[in-house]
Amino acid sequence: MRLFSGLYAWTVHWAGHPRAPWALGGLSAAESSFFPIPPDALLMPMSLARPERALRFAAIATLASVLGGLLGYALGALALSLVAPWIEAAGYAPAYARGVEWAREWGFWVMLVAGFSPIPYKVFTIAAGAAGIPLIPFVAASLIGRGARFFLVAGVIAWGGARLEPWLRRHVEWLGWLSVAALAAGILWLQLG
Repeated sequence: MRLFSGLYAWTVHWAGHPRAPWALGGLSAAESSFFPIPPDALLMPMSLARPERALRFAAIATLASVLGGLLGYALGALALSLVAPWIEAAGYAPAYARGVEWAREWGFWVMLVAGFSPIPYKVFTIAAGAAGIPLIPFVAASLIGRGARFFLVAGVIAWGGARLEPWLRRHVEWLGWLSVAALAAGILWLQLG
């Protein structure tokens, strides 16, 4: 099944659009609080299309992701009853319960790891608010974790540039399905761990 090739071609084409940074910021903020698609899906082709702006794109993704994380934090702290049905319907309830438990136990460190890893960050932003992690450590961990992830992705893509694009085009299906498998493994690990 060839799902990712067409999506990759469309995204690379769209990544050069003048409004692409706004879309990246919106996607980054939404993914940190409620949306399922990670910003890497847009950050990578944007960094490939404009390698000289890759670090700027990483900064946009980082700042917008932290702002979206603050929305997730606020939902967990102030409106948990509104998001609880969504958490349940999305199948995140076990992961969310574990996220709250880990947030209470490890605070800053769990947010740092969640910000960098491929596991659903939104689960942890909401859990952090519900667990009452202090806001300053939450923001600091989010900036470091999300920044490390996005600057690493953008930097590697910009560095590889034109040399990397043919390889990506050849292996996009394999990489796409590998990403889906990694996400599924992360969710399973959260639910069973």
